[in-house]
Amino acid sequence: MKMESIDMIKVNYIKSMLAKNMREDSRGMFDFRNMRITPGTMGNAEGSAQVELGRTKVLAGVKIALEAPMTDTPDQGNMTVAAELLPLAHSKYESGPPTPEAIELSRVTDRGIRAGSCIDLKSLFIEEGKAWGVYIDVYVLNYGGNLFDACEIAAMSALLNSTMPTYEDGKVIHENRKNRLKIDNIVTSTTFAKIGGSILLDPSLDEEIASDARLTVTNDGSSIRSMQKGLRGSFYQKEIEELVGISFNKHVELKSLIEKRV
Repeated sequence: MKMESIDMIKVNYIKSMLAKNMREDSRGMFDFRNMRITPGTMGNAEGSAQVELGRTKVLAGVKIALEAPMTDTPDQGNMTVAAELLPLAHSKYESGPPTPEAIELSRVTDRGIRAGSCIDLKSLFIEEGKAWGVYIDVYVLNYGGNLFDACEIAAMSALLNSTMPTYEDGKVIHENRKNRLKIDNIVTSTTFAKIGGSILLDPSLDEEIASDARLTVTNDGSSIRSMQKGLRGSFYQKEIEELVGISFNKHVELKSLIEKRV
């Protein structure tokens, strides 16, 4: 049987379940799958965390390096996020240059942390011509749906787990890490999928295959920090307003889980 036929069988099954207001894994429409956060999984990194969200598994590592500030922000340090979709995560991923999917994942994760002012970039400035650069690398180890939320939570958890190298007499001492990286804010994201007339939170892989539209809302409990719309379908304004409210409620739950595990 061709893969397209198998996917269509899954889509029809999911739609038939949603018509009865049910999901294939028995979750409520706005429930997350079981989530597990394991901090400090990479010994050589300044900080790290692994997140398991259902069958999705993501690893985030943080490296902090001495470098020159950007020319347009000479009194600040730098921060970047890069996401890699490893071939072991799913048969559709291949080695090579970043795909549009990986680039989008990187940018959405970066945008939430940056817009949420989670790191005070000015606090990373050391002296003229020298500043700390914070590099967050996110690796998708297993793709089981909803990478956006898993990556945002993994990156945020890794940052909270990070410790700063020491800078003395013009040298960086990575072995002497005493102080935590200063984190001023915590953001979380919630991703919703629209399938026909139904909307649900944290889509599984099969639910993503069946989705017509996707909306990711990143917030810090007080303000929306970023939003990302995906796929060809659309959301009504009333639906978006409702989903934003749900996102704020879920932030309390997710933030508590992150802080408890770091």
